[in-house]
Amino acid sequence: MPAIIPSTGLPDPILQPDPPLTSSNTPPVFDPEKVTVVYILGGPGSGKGTQSAHLVQDYGFVHLSAGDLLRAEQDRSGSQYGQLIKDYIKNGQIVPLEVTVKLLENAMHEKMSNDGTGRFLIDGFPRKMDQAAFFESSVCHSRCTIFLDCPEDVMKERLLNRGKTSGRTDDNEESIKKRFRTFVETSMPVVEYFEKQGRVVKVSAVGTEQEVYEHVVEGLAAQGIAPQK
Repeated sequence: MPAIIPSTGLPDPILQPDPPLTSSNTPPVFDPEKVTVVYILGGPGSGKGTQSAHLVQDYGFVHLSAGDLLRAEQDRSGSQYGQLIKDYIKNGQIVPLEVTVKLLENAMHEKMSNDGTGRFLIDGFPRKMDQAAFFESSVCHSRCTIFLDCPEDVMKERLLNRGKTSGRTDDNEESIKKRFRTFVETSMPVVEYFEKQGRVVKVSAVGTEQEVYEHVVEGLAAQGIAPQK
């Protein structure tokens, strides 16, 4: 019988033929001793993509954007979730976690080294506590979270400028307000949760691109993560 996504009630080809990931008796898919996972979080327009590019170049991370994976899935021919994902993204809401987590897991499998090791920088995820708990228990325990702290007015200006050329349906003023509100209400608790565990690299996203990156590098060093050069 096809697996069912609880949030949608729809059969899910993405989740087959793997067993459900919610079993407490099932260990995570990836060993954190071999696989390094770092989350990079921040409100829309905080510079996650820009900083991720530097980290990929200097640290050997594979960059996985939850948003990019979802946008690709919504356009994939035959996807049962295309319209669902479009509606969630357009309204600034968070896509059901089962879809997002499985897309990330699949992408990690595809990018894993032959010796079973890997360094993954996951951009814009987890955005809710249930996503964090689900991924950490079923896929891989993260090493730390980079949090790019950026004021709303700065984010808004950046996104409106990006919207002139990006072609993204959510780079408009109404969606930007919804996305920022969603981030504050649902994603900040994730940052605060990991911060209490001493696993957050908090960096002000206001400043030049290089200034922000230098602070990110300092924070990662404090977490025991060094560049691979």
